[in-house]
This record gives sequence, structure tokens and C-alpha cells, in this order.
Amino acid sequence: MEIVHVYSKLRAEFGRQCLFSDRPAELLVDVPPDPSLAQHFIQKKPRDQALQACLDMSEHQVNTKRFESESRGINHVEGGWPKDINPHEMEQTIRFRKKVEKDELYVTSVVQLGQGMEHCIRQNNAVDIYQEYLEEEEEEEEENQVAPSAKTINVFRDPNELKRTVTGLSWHPDGGRKLAAAYSCLEFQKSSRDLSVDSYIWDVENPNRPEMTLRPPSPLVCLDYNPKDPHTLLGGAYNGQIVYWDTRRGSTPVEVSSVETSHRDPTYKILWVQSKTGTDAFSASTDGQVLWWDVRKLSEPTDRLVLDPSREGNLDQALGAVSLEFESTMPTKFMVGTEQGVVISCNRKAKTPAEKIVCTYDSHHGPVYALQRNPFFPKNFLTVGDWTARIWSEDIRESSIMWTRYQMSYLSDACWSPVRPSVFFSVKMDGTLDVWDILFKQNDPTLSLKVCDEPLYSLRLQDNGRLVACGSQGGGATLLEVCAGLSTLQKNEKSLLASMFERETKREKILEARQREIRLKERSRSEQSRSEDGGREDGEDSPDQLIARAEKDFFSVVEAEKRKRRDREEQSNGEENTCEDKRDKEETEEPGASQE
Repeated sequence: MEIVHVYSKLRAEFGRQCLFSDRPAELLVDVPPDPSLAQHFIQKKPRDQALQACLDMSEHQVNTKRFESESRGINHVEGGWPKDINPHEMEQTIRFRKKVEKDELYVTSVVQLGQGMEHCIRQNNAVDIYQEYLEEEEEEEEENQVAPSAKTINVFRDPNELKRTVTGLSWHPDGGRKLAAAYSCLEFQKSSRDLSVDSYIWDVENPNRPEMTLRPPSPLVCLDYNPKDPHTLLGGAYNGQIVYWDTRRGSTPVEVSSVETSHRDPTYKILWVQSKTGTDAFSASTDGQVLWWDVRKLSEPTDRLVLDPSREGNLDQALGAVSLEFESTMPTKFMVGTEQGVVISCNRKAKTPAEKIVCTYDSHHGPVYALQRNPFFPKNFLTVGDWTARIWSEDIRESSIMWTRYQMSYLSDACWSPVRPSVFFSVKMDGTLDVWDILFKQNDPTLSLKVCDEPLYSLRLQDNGRLVACGSQGGGATLLEVCAGLSTLQKNEKSLLASMFERETKREKILEARQREIRLKERSRSEQSRSEDGGREDGEDSPDQLIARAEKDFFSVVEAEKRKRRDREEQSNGEENTCEDKRDKEETEEPGASQE
């Protein structure tokens, strides 16, 4: 190959910077259009098209390796107890302690253990391992507390087409991961054959479908988990039967009580009772009976109590039960709320049925829909009925020590917070959830939240006091989470509430004694006036005599009114007759005068 021409350029001119300068425009080429070429083209109308000035990318997915988790639990059992002693039973542990304290070796063993304990105490006094280094910051955080609030987490709706009321709720005893709900229609005229009888167990994190279906013979009005066995639960049916489930055996009940030995009305409340076997429960109904059951044999109740206030055991005079209360620290006592507004305090260990009814409290104008003792102060209990909630003391029967103002809507359920002794929750027929903190204020709720547009009928709190479940008339169970301020024990809260309860109890006792003194003075004054007038001297008149006296006074007033009306009519008739006589006389005198 031969080199024809060589282009030479200096190395300094390679990559030289381009320098631009302004100059006037000049025409380089002018190409006129050719009309003959227009026949080869098709004219289109103008159109807009969006352009994206970025790279085109394709969508793709990458699957990573699946991670499977498994939940495992560990049961911590209290050691040091014999095999035949259940450490969870208070009666057994107290009996065993008394037996051990009487032993001679008990004193020597306590002395030996005391030496080691004294050594540890001296070490702790030398070095304070519990010293708090950030006390000032904690005080500042307490001062800057957030306002009380709550938020809705999930809503569990009745999966059936015909919705039913959520009449009962119960939390799973192990951590509250599940919620059991009872569905039924309490309005007899609105029930139909198309209504489902099923109730459901929901997983808290899955509101789409229930985890398990409970199939009772009749719709459930109430249900309750066994606190000692999380796999078993009891339900009270609309036809009065008691239904027992073991969730490990499926949706079908393990055992059902017979219709002949069950309640005659719907079973409105059922609770587990603390016992050695953990299989005892009792139920209440508006038929006026409280029945005790052993779930191992539901063919007949183990005991029966007729709620007759006269203590005669007459079922015709019994008060219908709507709510129940049982506190494990008081194994022999229980309380019943009736549909007549009376709370009955009972003692199960009494020998005769008449002694089982200890006393009564006239609490509300309507049915007592909720009844619960304060978990920190069992002598004080909460009742809900008509338009108000009341707090009572066992020592005072005449009146409650505290109460809320009458609400615009009917109250249907309430319960204490298991964490904070001064906080309780209540639901109303207008779909509102009220949170009351009686240490903060008593006239108005601390937090009022509109849950739904339907009436709320049931309410249940989780054991940690953080989650609240509310059941509505339309079949929706709403799960709410309250703020940390309403679910965390506050500083000195127990002592402050104890002093408040004690102060209010003393005040009511003083007022009750004053009222009793006024009544005695009025009675003595009335007896003295009767003796002066020659009336009865042996006390007050009987109810029959009072009724007869009222009837006599009423009819005497009626007769006096009739007599007055008769006299008025006669007087008006007499005036009309005199006017007619005068007119006739004038007419007869006028012709005679003309003749003259």
C-alpha cells in the first residue's frame, strides 16, 4: 500500500477549545417545495403524543427464601409445693402454710435462712443496685403526658347475611391473641328460622374470617373462657341450656345440659368458679335461678339458688338475674344483678337457702346490665343500669358512694380496668365508648369515643388493659387500643383511690345516720299527734289502712266537686227562671196600658 497524501496538523491544535462568536444570520441553502411530490404523501390531522424523557425499564420480581417462624411457650411452675397441692388454689396454699408453721423444724429452718438473707441485705445496703440515675428526666416525662386517646385496630363482622347482636365477649386467657364472640337476637319478635345459631372465635390479627366456628344447639347469649384451661369454654344459650366446648375437639360441643334441668329463660351470664378441679361454673337467668355446674357432668346442676328477696325460695316471687360477679379472692361470696334494678349479695357456703341471700342493694331504675368488683379494692363494686354508672361499698346498703351524671343515652355494659384501679369503661346505646378516670374528674368521662352508629351491647377488656373489644347490635366486634396513659399504673394511684373510697364511704355513713335520725324524729312526732287526736298509738298504719284512707279521701274530694257543680247548675237554672218570669210579666202589662 502506498501513501498518497499526508494530512499534517500540529499537536498543540488537537483538542483545542471551541470558541463561538455572534454573527448575523446568513442563508446557506434554499430548497423550494416540489408540488409533484405532494401526491405521494397522506395528510394527517395534528395529534398530541406524550413522550417520557427517561430510559425504558421492565418490571420484575425477586423471590427470597421463605422464613418460617414458630411460636413456642414455656410453662414456669412454682416449685417447693407437694404434688397434691395446687399453688394456684388460695385455700390449699393457706392450709398448707398453717400446717407447716406448726412444725418444730420450721423455726430452726427460718433462723438458718435468715442468716443468708441478712448477708444479702447488708450487701444491698452497701451498694444500691436499684438506684435510679435519671429521676429528673422521668419527672419531666410524667409532666408532659399525652392526652388520653384510643384507636381502632380491627372490626370483626358477623359473616352471615342476617346480622345478629354481639351479646357476649371473652378474651383468650393466654395473652389475649383470640377473642370469642357470642351472637344472638334478643328480640323474640325479630328472630326467624333463617338466623344462624353459630358463634365464632376470632384471631386478633385476622379480621377477614373467624379462626373457629362454635355450633351450639341454640344461639349463644354469653360465653366465657376457662382461666385455667385455654382450650375449654362455656356458653349460655338462648333456650337456657349450658354448652361446653373443647377447641381441640372441633366446633361441636363436648357436652350440653338437658333442657329439663336448665334455665327456663335465656342464660344471660355464666362464669367459671375457682375450684380444685377447675371444672366448676355457675350461671344466671331471668327465670330467677342461679345454677352451679360441673362441666364433667352437665346432666343436672350441682346446686341451685332461687333469688327470692323474702328468702322463702318461691320461684314465682324470684327476681330475674341479668348479671353475675365472682371474685377469686372471695371464693364463698358472689353477687347477682337483677332486671328489677336490685343487686343481691349471696354466700354460697351458707347452710340454708334463706341464709344464702345476705343483703340487697337498690341500685338502679332498670335492669343491672353490668356488675363487677374493683380488682384492687374488692369491697367496692361497679354497677351499670338505666342512664348512670354507680360505685358501691359493701358497708353501705342505702346508697352508692359515687355515681356519674345521668347520660342522654342508655348504658348497656361496663367494666373496670385490670391495670389501673381508678379507670373503668362503659358503652352506651348511641354507639359511644366512655373511659372514666375518677381520680382525674367525676362529672365527665376522660375520653369519649364514637365507635359506631349502632347501639353497643357488650364490652370486654384484655388482661393487660391495652385492648378493648366492643360488640354492637349490627354484629360488629370493634377492637380498640387505648393509649399508654390509660393502661399504665400511675404513681400513688392505689393510695389516692383508697383514701377517696374511704372518704366517700364515711360521708355516706354520716348522711345515712342523719337521714335515719330525721325519720325517727318524724315518726315520734306523728305518733305523738295521733295519740293526742285519739288515733292509733301502736305505731304506723298498715299499708292496707293507708290505701283505704287514700281511697276515702279521693272519693270525698270527688263528691265535693260533684256537689259544687250541682249547686252551680241549680243556681244558673234559678236565675234563668226569674228572668223568664220578669219577661212574661212585662208582656202581659203592656196591652193593658194601651187600652187605658
